[in-house]
Amino acid sequence: MQLRPERPDDATTIHKLTDTAFRGMPYSDGDEASVIDRLRFAGALSLSLVATHGDEIVGHVAFSPVSIDGVTADWYGLGPVSVWPERQRTGIGQALIREGLARLRSMGAGGCVLLGDPAYYVRFGFENDPDLRHAGGPAWAFQCLTLNGSRPKGEVEFHPAFDAA
Repeated sequence: MQLRPERPDDATTIHKLTDTAFRGMPYSDGDEASVIDRLRFAGALSLSLVATHGDEIVGHVAFSPVSIDGVTADWYGLGPVSVWPERQRTGIGQALIREGLARLRSMGAGGCVLLGDPAYYVRFGFENDPDLRHAGGPAWAFQCLTLNGSRPKGEVEFHPAFDAA
């Protein structure tokens, strides 16, 4: 498996992969593939990595800017992360997340936030911090990871592409 940045000709496959990976999931609103498209269109897909096996894309992860108390700084949101259903639970998603976080750290990013299952994301160092909040989704699922510097306090907003209908 190889990890590399998204290329322009990957967009259609990433859309299909994301749509397929999230189809029927109880926590999905069915809009994840369109969120990535909207982030890309808005120029807000700060880091987009794919995992490949041979010439086939087998996984994808997206990172986009977030604002904290209305200010966009050096913090990012993780997600969506997608792997073809038949390849899930093989370490592809973990590899994409670890590589993405390493790249963010090397870019000098302050940190990363996400909405997700704490039992899964704790392995990467994510934790719930009541001083860093997000109004959407359950509070227990909102997690953060400091990469560089100190952790800010305040209300986190994901890019508007997550809210578009």
